[in-house]
Amino acid sequence: MGFIMDGLDAEAYDRVYSDRTLMARILGYFRPELRAMLLVAAAIGLASVSDTVLPVLISHGIDTLRNPSNTQTAIFWIVVAILISGVLSWTLNFIRRSFMARAVGNVVLNIRKDAFDAVVARDMSFYDETPSGKVVSRVTSDTEDFATVVTLTLNLLSQIFLVLLIVCVLFYINVGLTLLTLTIVPVIVFVALAFRRIARLTTQHARRALARVNNTVQETISGISIAKNFRQEQTIYTEFKAVNKQSYQVNLRQGLIFTGIFPLLNAIAGIGTAIVLYFGGLKVLDHSVSPGSWYLFVQAIAILWFPLTGIASFWSQFQLGLGASERIFALMDAEPRIHQHAQQPLPRLAGAIEFGHLDFGYTDVTPVLQDFNLTIPAAQTIAIVGHTGAGKSTLAKLVARFYEFQGGQLLIDGQDIRSFDLSDYHRHLGIVPQVPFLFSGTVADNIRYPRPDASDADVETVALRIGGGDWLEALPNGLQTEVGEMGRSLSMGQRQLVALARVLLQNPSIIVLDEATASVDPLTEAQIQEGLDLILRDRTAILIAHRLSTVKSADRILVMQQGKIVEEGTHEGLLERGGHYAHLYNTYFRSQTADYKPGTGFVPVKLSEEEIAELDRLAEAARVAGE
Repeated sequence: MGFIMDGLDAEAYDRVYSDRTLMARILGYFRPELRAMLLVAAAIGLASVSDTVLPVLISHGIDTLRNPSNTQTAIFWIVVAILISGVLSWTLNFIRRSFMARAVGNVVLNIRKDAFDAVVARDMSFYDETPSGKVVSRVTSDTEDFATVVTLTLNLLSQIFLVLLIVCVLFYINVGLTLLTLTIVPVIVFVALAFRRIARLTTQHARRALARVNNTVQETISGISIAKNFRQEQTIYTEFKAVNKQSYQVNLRQGLIFTGIFPLLNAIAGIGTAIVLYFGGLKVLDHSVSPGSWYLFVQAIAILWFPLTGIASFWSQFQLGLGASERIFALMDAEPRIHQHAQQPLPRLAGAIEFGHLDFGYTDVTPVLQDFNLTIPAAQTIAIVGHTGAGKSTLAKLVARFYEFQGGQLLIDGQDIRSFDLSDYHRHLGIVPQVPFLFSGTVADNIRYPRPDASDADVETVALRIGGGDWLEALPNGLQTEVGEMGRSLSMGQRQLVALARVLLQNPSIIVLDEATASVDPLTEAQIQEGLDLILRDRTAILIAHRLSTVKSADRILVMQQGKIVEEGTHEGLLERGGHYAHLYNTYFRSQTADYKPGTGFVPVKLSEEEIAELDRLAEAARVAGE
């Protein structure tokens, strides 16, 4: 059965909590509902009394029938009392369930808000390691199952009240039979607690299996266009089928465990009932117990076994809710990777950036930057070029404070970036990714995103400043055009223009741009470049460059290789030097010039004829791919 558990390992941030710790935190969510819970407890107590009175009245009626005198009147009042008891029990249970539903709803509402708040607060490194679908499962499915803890706890309270009352009645009827009955209780409790560990473990596996299903569905829907493009619908269906089957098998095991405990407990209770019936019947025959009292005892036992087996099985069932609670609290308690030493509010930043002997790696095994030094004066635009894996995006992510560096320092305007209030700092930081993300809504909604209080006039003004506003004419409804999920209703170029307008409205001091013109047509590139010129003016900018137009417009160009700056300077100066940048230019950038023709052009690097021919071949291939 080991294959059933494949892929169901705990996440890196998961942790194990004791039942006592979990219960303490759960009760913390109930404190605001204390008044409602006291009312529920009172209703539970009164309903338990009402349920206990019913067999007493029936028993009294049986004994009354043995006495012919005043039988009709007595029976009438007993029937009336039974009717009142039934109505009272129904009313009290209605009150209990109504207030309990509201209290549970409020608790689930609050814990879901806290879980979502934890999701938003997690670092970017958290999402590098954790599939988003599994996080979604904790916020949705697990918070629903958290209600199981609440409901079971309240039901347990009701059952304890009922058991105590019935035991008192049993002792009143016959002490010997009651003691005989209670000898079965330890056996029931022992059997139930034996299920506790396996129930907890099975529940954890079931929740992880559901999280895998959710993650698979979310990933499939997000990448459905790629799957259809490569005609891989059958492949993704086969993958989902395997994950879904695993979830079925795990849940089947869980169901067998949880359903198996009740027949076993009921069998033990049945044995106890048979013993009491036998010895109780003997006492009726020797007239030491009246038939009515014996009936009451039998009915009381029948009522006793249900709450008693419920209490005994509580810890096994309780693991379902505790397992969900453990996953939610683990998400909330995940250790942050980013540690701020202070929370200083920030005025308008000048934008000076300084890396001082900085060490960083995404993992402890592979360092990306070692003893890295770089100074970027305020309002300077730098372009970073280099091969994939050189560390270009890493610099941008560190400036954005998405990751924690392991050594050295990173200063913004001479202050340690770890001393800032991050929310305040990010208001002064504008980021334009290579593939911009747009939220469902209109174009205007997405431009307004960094400043929800911005007026329609403000949004329109910045939109018209990007590319002269010509791009708005291509939108069916202008700024009120719906962008669709993730902006799929717009072209890539239109999404980039919306992202630029969004940053312009934000008016940041520092811009981080991951080549916004890498995947667009020449006309849109010109509009984007015009927008970039506007946005970058008088701001510090870090450009991860893939296009020659972006590189040439920078004040300074950094050439990175394996986490180190191997060259820096202006476009012309680096070409004249004939080093790494000149090689990159001839390999990637030279084909982007207007007058470039394969086999000709300025090649400042001293290369052999074979190397020049190879560069021309690569440039021609890049040009054809671009077309």
